[in-house]
Amino acid sequence: MIQTLFGSTEKQPGLLERMKEAVSRTRQNLSQRIDEVVPFSREINRDTLDDLEATLIGADLGSSTTEQVLERLRERADRKQIRDVEELKRLLKEELLAILMAANTPPVERPDGVPEVVLVVGVNGTGKTTTIGKLAQSLRSQGKTALLCAADTFRAAAIEQLEVWGERSGTEVIRTRAGGDPAAVLYDALQAANARHIDCVIVDTAGRLHTKTNLMAELEKMRRTAQRLIPGAPHEVLLIIDATTGQNGLQQAKQFTEAAAVTGVVLTKLDGTAKGGVVVAIARELGLPVRYVGVGEKPGDLLPFDAQGYVDSLFA
Repeated sequence: MIQTLFGSTEKQPGLLERMKEAVSRTRQNLSQRIDEVVPFSREINRDTLDDLEATLIGADLGSSTTEQVLERLRERADRKQIRDVEELKRLLKEELLAILMAANTPPVERPDGVPEVVLVVGVNGTGKTTTIGKLAQSLRSQGKTALLCAADTFRAAAIEQLEVWGERSGTEVIRTRAGGDPAAVLYDALQAANARHIDCVIVDTAGRLHTKTNLMAELEKMRRTAQRLIPGAPHEVLLIIDATTGQNGLQQAKQFTEAAAVTGVVLTKLDGTAKGGVVVAIARELGLPVRYVGVGEKPGDLLPFDAQGYVDSLFA
């Protein structure tokens, strides 16, 4: 499955430190604001928790997720179980982690001896092509082989951008002409991957929402093509979301989730926002796990997401 293919699920050295740096703006927005609105030494009650609502929404947890979290904390406060601000932070961490873990479903297992097939979807401008290049680089750094499939034939620029990342990562790109059939280029890529015993095929797809019906039909055709050639394919459908777009990006993501049978999320540009709480909103509102987070532009700036490390980093 994809955790095995893209590296061990064990925590990498320095991963927590990099996550802390990535969410530093969110941490300042959240943890420090809690210290400002909650009296340090006084027992926490419902009125105190009401003052937290704007803080949690400001971190982009979203109104419904915020209400769920606060209601659980109010129940604790009614039972006199929140003694001070440190206890409040500990319980808040527990609630956020529980939401993240509830959505943490593993990718589909793939049979031995066949390529992993990963479809990458999302609206244009979210960092889709960059993420594909980083995934390819990650595989190459582990001594694994990858093939990139330029199935976003709707935009000629998308093919060119993918080829640039192919050159950077030393990964071949299978392409066709602009306007060509995405399923046909996917067929060619999977045929080549089978013949060459490639470890993983990463597929770029069209990033448009204004023709949702056509998008759904196109993705379904690609899915059928993949299944004919590779058992269980696609093994992962990754949705790219730009963290800086917050709740607006989440609404777009809901449409893609419906159309593309998404199995996991890559959250890009997490280091560029004070609203990193959208990670929790994604888990609750989409019911999807965050697989990776982007924390910069360099090839190594794509981190496997660790829920415990993320929550710890918000309050470190």
